Amino acid sequence: MRESKKRNIWVFHHYATPPSMNGFTRPYNFAIKMKDENYYTTVFAASYLHFSDINLIEDNTPYITQTHSGVSFVFINTPSSAKNTLARIRNMFIYYLKLFSVSKAYSSQKEEPDLIYASSPHPLALIAGIKIAKKYKVPCVCEIRDLWPEAIFAFGKIKHNSVIGKLLVAGEHWIYKNADAIVFLKEGDIDYLKERKWALEYGGQIDTRKCHYINNGVDIDVFTEQIKSEILKDEDLEGDRFNVVYTGAIRPINNVGNILDAAKLLKGKEKIQFLIYGDGSQLEMLKQRVTDEGITNVKLKGYVDKKYIPYILSKSSVNLLNYSQSKYNWSRGNSSNKLFEYMASGKPIISTVKMGYSPIDKYNCGISLEKDTPNALAKAILEVYGMSRDRYNEISENAKKGAKDFDYKMLAKRLLDVMESLIS
Repeated sequence: MRESKKRNIWVFHHYATPPSMNGFTRPYNFAIKMKDENYYTTVFAASYLHFSDINLIEDNTPYITQTHSGVSFVFINTPSSAKNTLARIRNMFIYYLKLFSVSKAYSSQKEEPDLIYASSPHPLALIAGIKIAKKYKVPCVCEIRDLWPEAIFAFGKIKHNSVIGKLLVAGEHWIYKNADAIVFLKEGDIDYLKERKWALEYGGQIDTRKCHYINNGVDIDVFTEQIKSEILKDEDLEGDRFNVVYTGAIRPINNVGNILDAAKLLKGKEKIQFLIYGDGSQLEMLKQRVTDEGITNVKLKGYVDKKYIPYILSKSSVNLLNYSQSKYNWSRGNSSNKLFEYMASGKPIISTVKMGYSPIDKYNCGISLEKDTPNALAKAILEVYGMSRDRYNEISENAKKGAKDFDYKMLAKRLLDVMESLIS
């Protein structure tokens, strides 16, 4: 146990939720583990749940509070962002602006923070975190989930050399410079500071010694328990079929149409079936493709509650980490929760991208493709399908062992080390 003095941690995370809601559960997962070390977390999130189109506040109440397994949530009244991009931007700015008044009102009723941990589904939360931390004279840790604005530039929505692009880059630099510590979710993201010449050793102003890498992960105890307790009744999961499973979003970056193309190449293999669990903007289009093209070995299951994912993965034969090679920079790694859930299931993984800092390569628990083509994917599936039982079991065991390094127990210890060094 660490020093017994109680620590109050405020987390600013726009899309954070407890597991019972549809959103990002990383703050909750850390909070549960840190309670044992006398660190108590309050999560400030938006009342509008972006991933389920639900608003927890339907009147003018500034915020509501809820407690989930001892973790406090403050849901700030924010409008819907479902209509279009402008509505989403408005939602972000309102969350940012209301953080100042809501955190002040909350602190007048509760205890003030010892540290603020601000996360970047968008960077406005980081700016608010730094400013509010200065008001309370406490440290601010900035968590970088994705590199903004690089991700925006990659999709071509804004040009790097445009006025807006330059302003975004300047804001990004300000965040890195003013944060007391930076937590990157991808192992290679620290390289970004060197590429930009922002690191001290390259003549910049940012000390990379304050940068840390703490990936997403999986709560192995909960995962294992849910396999037994949260059973999904689905006849396609039973029997002796070779189940090629994909779980997650169905959007352009996930390139799920590629799975359908690979499935068409394997229609002659009657024991192989593809089970796709998830929802997204391309689901209906893919369902139409299955019907129009007569793809009989693919089942598009749609949305399932996250609690059923461990059971689904326990019934898989191989799990697909399916992305587009061209729509994202994979050289710095991958922070997907899905990857570590796949590993915890103890089944081989096929990744359609060759990523940098790859746990799949490090732990020898699957296959990473050089090209994200249907032919390459079909070939990899056949490779796993034709493996000897000993080789298959070896890869499966490697996955399970590797997952232990990404258990939230281990990750929370690393985060506590960062926080305690700043608070002390």
